[in-house]
Amino acid sequence: MELELRHLRTVRAIADTGSLTKAAAALGLAQPALSAQLRRIEKALGGPLFDRDHTGARPTLLGELVLERARVVLPAVSELQEEAVRFANAWGAMERFRLGGTHGPLLGGLVDRLASAHPTAPVSTYTAWSVTELASQLVDGRLDFVLIGACGESPPPVTDRLEWQVIGIDPVFVMLPENHPLAGETELELSALADECWVDVPGDGCFADCFVAACARAGFSPVSVYETDTASVVHLVQVGRAVGLCRATFPPTPGVVTRPVTGSPLSWRHLLGWHPRSAAASAAAGAVSGHTRAAYAQAVERSDSYTRWLAAHPRFGAAS
Repeated sequence: MELELRHLRTVRAIADTGSLTKAAAALGLAQPALSAQLRRIEKALGGPLFDRDHTGARPTLLGELVLERARVVLPAVSELQEEAVRFANAWGAMERFRLGGTHGPLLGGLVDRLASAHPTAPVSTYTAWSVTELASQLVDGRLDFVLIGACGESPPPVTDRLEWQVIGIDPVFVMLPENHPLAGETELELSALADECWVDVPGDGCFADCFVAACARAGFSPVSVYETDTASVVHLVQVGRAVGLCRATFPPTPGVVTRPVTGSPLSWRHLLGWHPRSAAASAAAGAVSGHTRAAYAQAVERSDSYTRWLAAHPRFGAAS
């Protein structure tokens, strides 16, 4: 019998779980089948790999040698597979831009700028609420660049394999119907909205927890928090059903006003990400970064109130 990668995965699973029973469950095998496979592996390698008794399975000296090599070979093969997928999905002869993004003001602006600067290059977009999903698409080479947001100082996903660049930092504003009693204020204490229902877009980061914590520091718990798509957020605010949470770069919208919160207890970082070893990164990362920064600057300029607010709060706005 020739040794295969699946045999190394079997040996590693037994060592990691310390039990043939647990390893069989982890591998989706019946224990007798796993025991028979282990005997074949041991025969091929020339000796027992585990000492087994009623307390579990412990590697022999030969088992330790095999495990040491398996811990090098298996990650290397996995990386090879991922790199091959990225290569197969990389740019061909025709330049293209495959963009991903969550909800936010920058994706449309980036598409517009790329389409103007590269009129013959196809531009495609993929949107998702999950930043983890978008990061996975980058790792697999199915997207070239993604635009995401991160709450406060929370790290973006897969930082050990992806490159992330901060484009801008926005405070989180509140969104009120234009006839709300507090709509005329220039800045609001979060506690002034203690009796309101809230609405926001969903996501898989820590923003919901950070909002609840900010409310607790302000002395209250939110009555309720709806999570829905952007259009429904705007509608619920317009009809007075809830007040919303939004980035300060949220575009001007009829029937709605946005106001800063005193002390800016919540913030949002706009991030551009790519795989540093992808063809897209070597060919266009600098240009795409520049276009994204320009799209962010344009989003800021659309809001006169945010532009004025930034003048007094220099820690926010475009990243250097």
